[in-house]
Formats: sequence, C-alpha cells, structure tokens
Amino acid sequence: MGARSRGRSAVAVAAIAALLGAMGLTSCSQGAADQINYAVDGSLVTYNTNTVNGAASGGPQALARVLTGFGYHGPDGQVVADHDFGSISVVGREPLVLDYQIADNAVYSDGKPVTCDDMVLTWAAQSGRFPAFDSANRAGYIDMGSIDCQPGQKKARVSFAIDRNFADYSQLFTATSMMPSHVIADELGLGDGGIVNAIQTGNMPVVDQIAQVWNTTWDLKPGIDAKQFPSSGPYKIDAVQDNGAIVLTANDKWWGAKPLTKRITVWPRGIDVQDRINDGTFDVVDIAAGSSGTLTTPDNYSRTETSSAGIEQLIMSGQGPMAALPARQALALCTPRDIIARNAEVPISNARLNPATEDALSQAESVAEGGRFSVANPDAARNVLGAKPLAVRIGYQTPNARLAATVGSIAKACGPAGITVTDAASDTVGPQSLRDGQIDALLASTGGATGSGSSGSSTVDSYAFFSGDGDNLSRYNNNQIDGIISALAVTVDPKEQARLLGEGAPVLWADMPTLPLYRQQRTLLASKKMFAVSSNPTRWGAGWNMDRWVLKQ
Repeated sequence: MGARSRGRSAVAVAAIAALLGAMGLTSCSQGAADQINYAVDGSLVTYNTNTVNGAASGGPQALARVLTGFGYHGPDGQVVADHDFGSISVVGREPLVLDYQIADNAVYSDGKPVTCDDMVLTWAAQSGRFPAFDSANRAGYIDMGSIDCQPGQKKARVSFAIDRNFADYSQLFTATSMMPSHVIADELGLGDGGIVNAIQTGNMPVVDQIAQVWNTTWDLKPGIDAKQFPSSGPYKIDAVQDNGAIVLTANDKWWGAKPLTKRITVWPRGIDVQDRINDGTFDVVDIAAGSSGTLTTPDNYSRTETSSAGIEQLIMSGQGPMAALPARQALALCTPRDIIARNAEVPISNARLNPATEDALSQAESVAEGGRFSVANPDAARNVLGAKPLAVRIGYQTPNARLAATVGSIAKACGPAGITVTDAASDTVGPQSLRDGQIDALLASTGGATGSGSSGSSTVDSYAFFSGDGDNLSRYNNNQIDGIISALAVTVDPKEQARLLGEGAPVLWADMPTLPLYRQQRTLLASKKMFAVSSNPTRWGAGWNMDRWVLKQ
C-alpha cells in the first residue's frame, strides 16, 4: 500500500471489527439511554461540508452518519467501503475507469431516491471546471475526464483522463461528500434530470445558479425547515437549537442497520466544556488537545489522547502586509516553533505536501531550509525586513487556550524584530476571515479547520497548495508546486514520492505560504457508560460510527 495515504485501500479488519462491535452492542442497547450529547471543537454552520467554510467546521464530525457515501473514514483514518450505500468496480486501468453502483433501496429521508445525479453534482462542484462553486478541495475530481450518468439512475461510470489514474480514488464520493441534488433542482425549478443536463451540456448560466444554491442553501440556523435537509444515513437533522447545537434523530427511511440510539445532540465549540463534563451533560467530547485548557477527567469518564492527521499551522494571507515575501519569511523566522511544539508536548512538524501520515516519507520535507525556522531568530527577521516595522493580526477561533498561548509566544518572540503581533481571535474567525482580509494569518489546522481538517490522505490534503484550490487559503500560485502535486496524485512508488517531496520542500520553505508548527493532538473524553466510541485522526472525528454508540443507563 502506498505510504502517502491512510485510505488507499479499505482495511477489512476495521470493517469486521465495526460489524462485530455492532452485533455485540445489540444486547447493550437494551436499557440504553434514548439520547447522547456529543461535543465537537468546531462551529456547526452548514450541512454542506464540501464548501471551504464547511470543511473547516465541526460539520464533518456531526454529519458522517447523516450524509453517507461509498465509504467512510474508520478509526485509523482509512477509507472503509460502505456496502449499505453501494459498490465500486474497477473496469479499466489505462486509463482508470470505475463503475459506481448505488444500492437499489438507497433513498433520502424525504422519500426521494439517491441517484447518480448526486454524484454528477459532487463532481461538478469539486472538479474546478465550474468556478462558481465554493468547494474546498479538487483532489481526484479534477482528474476525471467524464462521469456518465443517465439522470435518475443508480449507476455511473467515471473515466479518468489519460495518465491521470488518481491513486486515492477510494477518497472520492465518501460520507458527507454528496449532497441531495433534488433539493437544488426543486429550488431552481429545473425538474428531473435538470442538474445533470445543465452540467453535461455546459449551460453556464444555469450551472452558476446551481453553484450559488449549493454554496448557501444549507446554512444551519435555528428555525430551519428540516425538509430542505434530507438525509441519506442512519440519522437525520431534526432541528438547530438557539445555542447552535444540532439535534439528530433516527432516520426511519434508512435502509441499513438501525441506529442504536434514537437521538444525538451535537454541540459546537464555544460552550464551557469542563463544566459540562463535570455536571455530566456531555457524554462524548472530541476536541483538539489543549483547546479547552487543562481539562480534568472525572472518575466516571475515560480519556484518550491521539495524534490527528492535521497539522496546526500559520496560514499566511495572500493580501495585505503578508502578501510580501519578506513579511512571511520574517514572521516565520521569529516564530518560536520549538517552544510552541514543546508546549503541545509533540515534535515540530515540517509537513506540507505529506501532512496526513508520519512515515519514512516525512523526512523528505525536513530539509535544511526548514531548520532555519525551528528557533526564534529576531535578528534574522529584522534583517529580512530591512529594519522596517511590521504589524501582523493573527486570528484563530475562540475559545482556544492553546492557540491563545501560541499567539502570545509569537508576539513575545517577534517584538524584538520590530514585528507587532496582535491577537485577532474571535468565535467566528475561520477561512473566510483570511479571504476577507480581516486577519493577516490564520492559526488553524489543515484547510483552516479548528479540528483535524484532514482527509486522512496526504494526496488530498496537499491540494491546499494547488493553484485555485479552495483550501489554498494563501492563494499560493507556483507552477512547479502544481506539477509536483499533480504527479504525487498519480504516483504509488515510494521512491518517486520521496523524490517529488524532496523537490517541493525547498520551494515551499522559500515561498512560505504556510508555516507548519506541530501535528494537532486530539482529546477524546467519553462517559464510562458509553460503548463503541473511538477516536479518528481525520476531520470526521469520533462521529464516524455514531449510529453504533450506546449509553447505558
């Protein structure tokens, strides 16, 4: 299996374990609680977690078992085939051709069938061919030459372009990636097949309308019409509360194994986690380590600390003061990465193009250039700036005790270099803040996420440096890096991967679109009465199997 991805092939052991766990829990569900409270570390702003803001939010943690797909991300971040949803067959290798078959009984919670129309919409949104879609990531979808779909049918054939055999194809059309296209068709009055026809014929005025609805129609706010949010999974959205929490209830139209708990309330960040743990309100808490300060674990809770596949980093703005290369280099030179990593109790990370896995390939990015930026060097930073002052606003989403301390460390170390660092954090800071010029650097994980943010695949995550990609929050543009990322996407030979990573690392250290700090660590707290809860290094987090959770009374 290629070293760059946790998801190159589904791990059968995980699937079997999940199945056995479900069988064993059937007896546990006797005398189980009807509701579970689950706290995540992102905001819950949209049902569509494929937008830039949605991918960076807590939505994936909440919705993995609401919007299902051909696979889901298991406990090690690997993609596990979801045979309830459908199947994938490889019918050609040169070029790569895949046949997708959606289950005959797959139906949304509103009774409408799940069809290949939903796949075509996903491809259109993430292929980069239709720029009006505010999609987060193009990886894999950009390499598809065509997707053959008869509107309303349950099968589709995906043909990749010549020499573009995307190695991590199991990452495509997975849980939370496919939105109910019929909601958009109804809103725009396009009728059956209208979305597929508009996309296949390149009717740009209509496609632009589709994109605008895709971008905005699924915002999560109190008072939503739940009918506009149909589910293809074991759970469906019942309501959005005034405090931002979303209530999930069992989907009676779900055709697979019924969820073991009838109701799960997912709580966003911004609430007092320690108090809610102490009073027993929260049954499961899945957050970045240190984000809620020094959490104490009551005797009736278990605690697990694990590494995520996301990299905590400074993402530099492509506009304002950080648009200038000397400013980016100076801020990086005076940032005390050694102290920041030590406070997080982990090593410094140099990962950019190979972020999702810690393996032999990781050394390819630990080049000499990276060593220059390990320890704060205010003299070098001042020299790069020519002794001119620089003011930098660093934002992150509050509350987050660890990131607040990180900004404090940077401000202290950069002051002697003539760099004034302002803590510009708020509870709404995120990718959009960087795009709108409200901050000069975003302190966040992969894709600007509060949580892990990672897909579990370095191939997919590396597109954050690809020109025009939604997750490329720095608006970085380098033809050489684009070529390296494109080559990595279709390469399975570890030696060639290492060569490409070694070629790209000095370029990224020189251009400094981001400054990697450390691998984000995760804290998972669960009541000792909870069963089947496990951590997950990807942005889908512990919620990947919430339909198997049980809280014994």
